[in-house]
Amino acid sequence: MLMSAEESLKKKSPFDRLLDFFSRINTILTGIAMVFMTAIFGWLVFGRYVLNATPTWVEQVSLLLIVYIAFLGASVGVHQKTHLGVSVFREMSPRPVQRIFDFLTHSILAGFGILMTFYGYKLTVFKWSAEIPLLRISEGWRALPIILSGVLIFLYSIGHLIHFFANRTDQEDAD
Repeated sequence: MLMSAEESLKKKSPFDRLLDFFSRINTILTGIAMVFMTAIFGWLVFGRYVLNATPTWVEQVSLLLIVYIAFLGASVGVHQKTHLGVSVFREMSPRPVQRIFDFLTHSILAGFGILMTFYGYKLTVFKWSAEIPLLRISEGWRALPIILSGVLIFLYSIGHLIHFFANRTDQEDAD
């Protein structure tokens, strides 16, 4: 039986809805950043070849934007389970071994998110007193998405682990 989107939404926990909300916001923000980056590169080309005056700030802004796009986009990939992974061994394995691989994947990603948050914070604090050339803003802004991505990867992985254990108890109840 197929479930409508509204029925599916009703079955989601408040935590799942919060994670979905974060994922949507990240997707929108990274999309806007990509459009903005495309526009400023258009300005770079126009300035260089038409106005004969290259806007020098474009490179620094694009480097800043690409860090946000990459890290926030990677966290969305964890939520949607589209992150880079090798699943051939998992798919070839029997169901109990697949569950072990699933558990390990989500646990390792949660730990990775914690490490990203901790070391991203240390890097942000370390870089905060330096300045990005031409932009006159703190170099810490380049490290900040590591913290954001780490927190989100941790939360998304915890959400997957909650589902992992919830599905296990549902299977045991059915048996």
